[in-house]
Order: sequence, then C-alpha cells, then structure tokens
Amino acid sequence: MPRHSDPIYLDYNAGAPLRPAVRDVMIEVLGEAGNASSVHGHGRNARGRIEQAREQVARLCNAKSRAVTFVSGGTEANMTALTPVWQDQGAPVYLDKLFRSAVEHPSVATGGRFATADQVVLPVDAAGRVRLDQLEETVRDTGLGLISVMAANNETGVVQPLAEIGAIAASYGHFFHVDAVQAAGRMTIDPDAWQADVITLSAHKMGGPQGAGAVVARSTARVPSALMVGGGQENWRRGGTENVAAIAGFGSAGVSALEEAADTRHLTGMKDRLEAGLRAVCPSAVLFGEDADRLANTCCFAVPGIAAETALIAFDLERVSISSGSACSSGKVGVSHVLTAMGVEEELARCALRVSLGWSTEEQDVDRFLELWPRIVERLDPEARHRAA
Repeated sequence: MPRHSDPIYLDYNAGAPLRPAVRDVMIEVLGEAGNASSVHGHGRNARGRIEQAREQVARLCNAKSRAVTFVSGGTEANMTALTPVWQDQGAPVYLDKLFRSAVEHPSVATGGRFATADQVVLPVDAAGRVRLDQLEETVRDTGLGLISVMAANNETGVVQPLAEIGAIAASYGHFFHVDAVQAAGRMTIDPDAWQADVITLSAHKMGGPQGAGAVVARSTARVPSALMVGGGQENWRRGGTENVAAIAGFGSAGVSALEEAADTRHLTGMKDRLEAGLRAVCPSAVLFGEDADRLANTCCFAVPGIAAETALIAFDLERVSISSGSACSSGKVGVSHVLTAMGVEEELARCALRVSLGWSTEEQDVDRFLELWPRIVERLDPEARHRAA
C-alpha cells in the first residue's frame, strides 16, 4: 500500500508510465549495435527487432504486419494520415476535403497537410459524438474526401460510433482515418469493423516509450503519401533511420495492451467507485459524457464553483497528479475546445478536471484520491458539498 508521501499518478491519458517489461527490452536493445538497413549480422538483428515489433503492433490492431509503419509518435502519425495525396492501387489519388470532428486532438484539428480552406468541421452532440445525420448530409454531395475522427476522446473518454461513421464513408466513397491513440489497450481496435483506411497510434499512451508511433493501414494498396522522405525505410513510407529501441518497446507495450483491452472490468470498477465518491461529496458534480459509451479508464468532471487550476494545485501539493480538461502549451489551464463543442458553458468548462487510470493504477490510489477530495472541496468551496445536482 502506498504511503501518503508517495506520489500517485492519475494522468494516463497524458502518458502512461513505462512498463517494466518495456524498459527491460529497450535496455537490451540499447546495448546492441546495428542499423536495420545494414545487411550484416548486426543489421539483421536490428531488423529482426523491428519486424517482431511490427507483428506485435499489428496484432494489437487486428491488422497485417506489412501495413504497420513506424513513426516518431501520434502527432507525426496523424500528420501522415491527414494528406490530400494518397496511393490507391499504385496510383495517386487526390482528395478535395478533410472532414474532421469539432473535438479532435490538436494534431488533427490543425488539418495536417490539408489547406485551411479545404477543411470542414463536423458538429458533435452534447456527449461529444459526431452527429451522424449531419455527417451524412455534409459528405453526400462533395468531392472525394477524408473523414477523420478519434476513436475515443482524450479529455472525456467518449467513444465515437466508428462503425456507423465508417459505413457512411464507404457508402459515399470517402477515405476514413481513425485516431486510435487513446483507444489502444482500453478497447478493441478493429479497422475492418470500422471500415477505416488507416488508424494511428502512440506508444506512450499504453505504457511504451515516448517518441514512437505508428500508422496502420487496412490495406497496403491504399496508403497516405509519405510525410518524411529521403530514404527507403519502412517500405518507403517513412524515411529516416528507425529508432530500434523505441520500436521494440512499442511492440512489447502492444502485447500487454492487447491483453488488457480484452478485459477492462478492473478499470471500470475503479472508475465507477471514483465517480460515486465524487458525487457523494458534491451532488452537483457534472460527469461529462456520462450517458455515452466511454473508456473504462477516464473520468472528466466539474464541480461548479471550483476552478480547475486551483484544484490541480491542491492535488499536486498532496502529490497526486491529475489534469484539467485541457491545457495550453504554456501549461496554464484553458477552456477546453472539446467541452465548448459539446455545448458546455465556459464557466463550467473552466472547472473541468480529468482523472485517468491505467495499467499500474491500484485501488489504494483511488482510495487516496477519495480521501483527499472532501478535504480539498472543503478548503476551496465548502458550499459545494451542499449544492444540489
């Protein structure tokens, strides 16, 4: 059981701690020489490490290993996928529009390699899900486009209706990209079921190393044009010498993530207990996306009158790491574009906090959070305990 002086980490959606097995394989690889593009024994050994990881990541995604392209992280993966130029059956295809939802991660919200004028923002409902009726109306009479949505939201944990979106994309001939960065290890990933042409991943969200990601195509016959060029690495889909240690760690994390995605009951139980404890202290607490399908590990909530920035500091002083619904690059708490798109009033959005659990979270960690919660509420806004929902 952790002592009260021990730090507690409840911010897995920002990045998960490195798994011990991942650390071990990375240290082992770091002690090995060899460039994976070299034909000698050391080079072949490095190549073997990469190809083993490629198979491991492919299994996580129910994909073929040759469809996995390793990149430097989730942002590069998304930038690679968000291009108006694709290769389809060996011929270039040019896309006219990017259709992205209003709740996407900033790496998608920038539009990637699409011009600003060629981007269309799709509205979401009060839970943050793409409105399927408006999606279909928007893409029905347009030129060839790319629809891009995240599998599950990084702030609220709300899962998108991916199979339905994929069916709409297919029925009108559009390409479909799924940002599955937050989904890996927390739900089943299946590009075939989603009819997704490409999905994107990041290793450090599932307990792998920072600085490793992947673009996974449903078919190698249809892939986005390369973002990084200059060499023939990754089957000419991503130039640059591969980071063998990080890729090997990514593969190891993928094995564990696949096992955990098959049974999330433990995470669900802890999240449910945490949310019940929040409301027991503050009946007015708002749980964002409460009535939607959510990831088992994510709780995004707000208590009217308790500012997120102040609450974050209070928890941090107790050595408990959580996050706000959104953070600016400066590190200050900002108003979440996700909650704004969901129709949440700015005053309440400024109170949004996120607790996200993961592979090393223990029941005692949730106990500690729930022990601190009433004390912090009493210190910041005693009346919050008596306000009705």
